[in-house]
Amino acid sequence: MRSLRFSLSVGLLVLILAVLVAVLLRQQAVLGDGSVSAAAESGSFEIAQHGHVVGTASFQFARTKGGYDSIALVKVAMQGLNYALSKTEQLSPADDLKHALVSATVNGEAVTVVASPDSAQFLVNISANGKSITARLAYHPETVLMSDFDPGALQTLLTLAAQHNNRGLWVILPKNTVTINPVQLATYPDQQGTLNGSAIVVHHLVATISGMNTDLFSGPENQLLQAELPQEGFALVRTGFVLKPPAKPLAPPPPPPPAQQQTAPAQQQTAPGPASN
Repeated sequence: MRSLRFSLSVGLLVLILAVLVAVLLRQQAVLGDGSVSAAAESGSFEIAQHGHVVGTASFQFARTKGGYDSIALVKVAMQGLNYALSKTEQLSPADDLKHALVSATVNGEAVTVVASPDSAQFLVNISANGKSITARLAYHPETVLMSDFDPGALQTLLTLAAQHNNRGLWVILPKNTVTINPVQLATYPDQQGTLNGSAIVVHHLVATISGMNTDLFSGPENQLLQAELPQEGFALVRTGFVLKPPAKPLAPPPPPPPAQQQTAPAQQQTAPGPASN
């Protein structure tokens, strides 16, 4: 009997240890507040304008000894815009920016952006069209380098938002005038959708950056599912995801009918001129 009880005790102990190991492994990918760490994330997206696919985008995060490495790729080909982006980035264990290199082409023009902390500032260098811009910006730890159509930057923003209760977040916008801007996040009611045919609960945030809104839709594990971008009619949609109902109409509203021109009879027309006394 003692042998049987001993065997049962050992078996129970092994089971408990197995459960603890599984929990610890899960915690490597999931933060204490339930959000998914960047290390576990990757995704492929379609870029659409008014529901018509015009490009693709993807990102991938990998854990390193010093934090995370990330890669993002973007390609848009449409009338008036040929855009390609490649970004490599290093993040701290807390998902803070350590170094980023962005190489892009915009309608045939090459653009390079390098950003990293430098003492108590961010140092950002931009090279485009034979010209260089160097900017020194105030340092904030929870800062994301935000390039156009970059899903990796949006995923990092979601991760930081979950870690910091949607507060204290900043974004570097590497435009002609390089700026660092606070992010205002507002939470909206959950919505529904499907991912690869299975129903999924969808969380909805709206990020306001420099007066422009980006609607962010994420899944139960904080993974980016869709983003309605501030560029008119543009959206990032994860491959296999469908939001129900759609966030916005899939087609632009029809233009208003042209105003009917009424021409007065010739004898009633008056040529412009000085006012009569």
